[in-house]
Formats: sequence, structure tokens, C-alpha cells
Amino acid sequence: MDRIIMKRLLRGLWVIIATILIAVAIYLLFPLLYPFAIAWIIAYAMNPLVKLLQYKARFPRWLAVTLSLIIYFGAIVVVLSAAVTRMVKEVISLTTSFDLHVDEIKATFVRWTQNDTIQSLIGQINEFYKENPNYQETINSNISKTTETVGTAVTDLVTGFFNMILNLLTSLPNMGAVLIVVLLSAFFISKSWNRHSITVSGWVPSSVRKPISDIWNDLKKALFGYARAQLIMISITALFVMIGLLVLQVKSAFTIALLIGLVDLLPYLGVGLVMVPWAAYLLMNGDLYLGIGISIVYLIVLIARQIIEPKVLASSVGLDPLATLVGMFVGLKLFGVLGLIIGPVSLVILDAFNRANVFRDLRTYIINGRVR
Repeated sequence: MDRIIMKRLLRGLWVIIATILIAVAIYLLFPLLYPFAIAWIIAYAMNPLVKLLQYKARFPRWLAVTLSLIIYFGAIVVVLSAAVTRMVKEVISLTTSFDLHVDEIKATFVRWTQNDTIQSLIGQINEFYKENPNYQETINSNISKTTETVGTAVTDLVTGFFNMILNLLTSLPNMGAVLIVVLLSAFFISKSWNRHSITVSGWVPSSVRKPISDIWNDLKKALFGYARAQLIMISITALFVMIGLLVLQVKSAFTIALLIGLVDLLPYLGVGLVMVPWAAYLLMNGDLYLGIGISIVYLIVLIARQIIEPKVLASSVGLDPLATLVGMFVGLKLFGVLGLIIGPVSLVILDAFNRANVFRDLRTYIINGRVR
């Protein structure tokens, strides 16, 4: 019995060591190999178009790959250029009107403090100060610290924004070099796709070829399904919001809709995190037309999501909202802003491994010494 337990412990230790070594290898090699990983994804994505041009239009493989790369890359450049140009114009417009919004907020706050109830509350606070002078010093100190903290946070935010712009500008040469490597690698990978597939397949032992194929197919379905579902829901949210804002004649509708669409990645909060406070502010400020309009747009988006989301997720991989929040938080702490994407994607990968029975097979190997 002791011998059996010892063997199980050794096999379990071997699985842990192998997992750690694989994780460390990925961590160390990723900065060197990520352009080629991106190139492989591009080659895989445009493979259907390459096959169509090669077998239906009778183009040589190299010409089919070249045309596919031009079509994909050209479409991305056109869409990004149009989106960035529009966003820059609208951000400039928002910046010029920022002072006006600040003045409106100040005026609203002044009107709010002149309310009889607020004035009565202020009077009661003054009386409390007179009767309890010791508390006055403590409260003033806390207010001063809070003001200093808010000021520091705003300063750090502005400084961080300009540092981000500076880092982006200084990294442009490196980004250009990476882009060239990615495009060339995508061309060569796609051009020799069949040969590479046969070579890689030959490296895999026949005994594990079927399980690895099952894992790959499930992982592919999970990752692309998750990305597809998120892209569809973000696009639907942004489209409905933009149409609503255009009807309401809100300035910078495109940029606002795009930002709200990105915020919609947060489970359950999403659109409401922006539109509910926005509508509440407008209603409190007396702008009933726009406040009610924003509220109606929010309700339409909610109803549309309730109708469309089950159909989209039915053919994709849906994550539990709590698990998504945990993944995003852990990813944010470990990898920064990029972790908001890495966290949920890691959960999708783990879920795909689980549905492909990887963890069950590992447990079977540890207990019995064989996978199946």
C-alpha cells in the first residue's frame, strides 16, 4: 500500500513540475515568440479565403496568400483609420466643451446647496461645530486630506495619460518592426500551411494524437467562440447606443458609443455603469428631454441584450459572471490593464481543458499510472 501511495505521490509531483516548467517556458519565451504567434493566428484566420482563391479561383498558393493578406490588412487599416480619425475629432470636441460642463456642474452644485433643506443641514452642522470644537479640527483635517488625495489622484491620472502618449510615440519604431515581422511570418506560414501541418502532426506520437486533437478542437471552439460572442455583444451595444445618441443629437456620439461598448465587457454592470449616472445627472440638472432620452436608450439596449445574448452565447462559450469578475480582477493585479483580457481568456482556456477531460486524465494518470 505504501509503495502504491509513493508512486502516486511521485506521479503527482511529476505533473506539478511539468506544469511549472511549461508555465515558466511560456513566460520566458513569449516576449521573443509573440510576433510569430500573432502571425500564426492571422494565417489561421485567413486560411479559408486562401483555400477559396486557390481551389475555386485557381490561383497559385503564393498569390492567394498575398491577396488574402492584402485584403485582411487593408480592411483593418481602413477601419482603424476611419475610427481613429473620427475619435480624434470627437475627443477634441469633447475637450473644448469640457470647461462648459465643469461650469454647469458648479452651477448645479451651487443651486443644490441653496436648497432650504441643505441650508438647514448646514446650519445644524455649524451649531455642532460650536458645541464640539474638538470635532471641528478632526473634520477639517479629514476634509483637507481627502482634498489632497483627490488632487493627487487627478494629477497622477493626467500624468499617466501623457506618459502613455509618450510611451506610445517612442514605441512606434519597435511596433513597425514587429508589424513587418508579423506580416512576413504570416505570409510564409500560410504559404506552407499544409507542409507545416504535416510536419507538426509527425512530431506528435500516435498514442496521444487523438486526445491532443480533441483538446485543440475544443480549445479552438472555446476561444474563438468567446471572442466572437464578446465582439458581437460589444458591436450591438455600441450600435444601439450610437443610433440613440444620434437621434438625441448628442455630440461625439461615435466615441461615447465606442467607450460604452468597451465598458460593456464588465458583466452585469456594463452599459449601466455609464448611462445610469449620466441620465441621473441630466435629470437633476433639469435637462428632462436628454435625461429621459438617455434612459430610454439604456432600456432599449437592455431589452435588446436580453433577446440577443442567449442566442449568441448558445453557439459560444459563456462564462459565469462571478468567475469573469474574479478573472478580470486577478488579471488586472497581475498584468495591469491587459489583464482585463488575459484573465477571462485564461478562464476560457481552463474551461476548455476541463471539458476536454484534461484534468480527469491527469487525475487518472496520477492514480493508475496511465491516462485511459
